[in-house]
Amino acid sequence: MSVPAAYIGVILVWATTPLAIKWSGEGSGFLFGVTSRMILGALLALALVAVLRLPLPWHRKAVKTYVAIASMLYGSMMCTYWAIQYLPSGLISVLFGTTPLITAVFAALLLREDSLRPQHLLGIGLALSGLWIIYASDVINSRLSALGVGAILLAVLIHSASSVLIKHIGAELPALSITAGGLVITAMLYALTWLGWHGTYIPDVPERAAWAIGYLGLFGSVLGFVMFFYALKHVPANTMSLITLVTPVAALLIGNQFNNEPVLPDTWAGTALIMTGLVFHQWRNRPATLPESQI
Repeated sequence: MSVPAAYIGVILVWATTPLAIKWSGEGSGFLFGVTSRMILGALLALALVAVLRLPLPWHRKAVKTYVAIASMLYGSMMCTYWAIQYLPSGLISVLFGTTPLITAVFAALLLREDSLRPQHLLGIGLALSGLWIIYASDVINSRLSALGVGAILLAVLIHSASSVLIKHIGAELPALSITAGGLVITAMLYALTWLGWHGTYIPDVPERAAWAIGYLGLFGSVLGFVMFFYALKHVPANTMSLITLVTPVAALLIGNQFNNEPVLPDTWAGTALIMTGLVFHQWRNRPATLPESQI
């Protein structure tokens, strides 16, 4: 695989995922969109593990890791898919851009990492200022959209806490194996949720929603991870950090261009503050890895 192609591929996948999530719930509802995505993703990940002959152990530490990933995907994705009904897709990516900052807080509290130096606190402060501008803007013009922002921030908290827990467990397994194990448990949880809520009913899925679900299952849940970890092995960490700065802006433009989503001046101002906060965090901290996108 070409390293530049993998790097650009990660940006494209992360930037287009929010809009694909929005489209995947059209007609059939958000719960069917996320459930079908996770089932498809689990099947594809298991197929890749089998083809590549990677280990998929179920010893104690591996199971703990899979459960932590499933908790992340189930909790954060449920919040995200519900919230995106009431928010522009590009704004979802901007809010998820705060993940590295929140993860640093959890790492300092749970792993005792030295990740809250003055420049990190400044970055968090700038990001919080950006969030406040976005929250107070005209985009948040109803009770449901305000609750949607809260749901996305809850998703970020779940994702960040789970990421730190996965690191704390420290299972030495290939990234694709970990992804497959986590997706298997996640798919079962969503399938049980669907059965409990809708029984065996299968809704009619519009063509665009079906394509979006397929795209998310293939690229958003599996190949995006493969490209990310492949690029991470060959590209400096600071260069990989640029992805978290590029994708929110790209997602705003994509949502505006392909879904007619408004991008107000307040949204740009809040986004700029959040991205500036990330610059302080990433460039001074020089992370060895980047928390992967889970939307």
